[in-house]
Amino acid sequence: MITAAQMKAARALLGWDQARLAREAGLSLPTIQRMEASEGNVRGNVDSLVKVVDTLERAGIELIAEGAASTGGGRGVRLKG
Repeated sequence: MITAAQMKAARALLGWDQARLAREAGLSLPTIQRMEASEGNVRGNVDSLVKVVDTLERAGIELIAEGAASTGGGRGVRLKG
């Protein structure tokens, strides 16, 4: 799972706008916009979600799931070291 806030934070860490994420993930800009407009967990086609997560991970983003070890607790993102 990925939340809309995680998507936005991941893009910010990478310095990407929505168009760049769409291009890198092979999705349309409106798809990314709809995903990021979701409340809480991103809603969308499972294939599209997988493409976004894979793209972010390949770019160096580590998605932190709820309950995963992190100093701040909760969900978040961080760059892989």
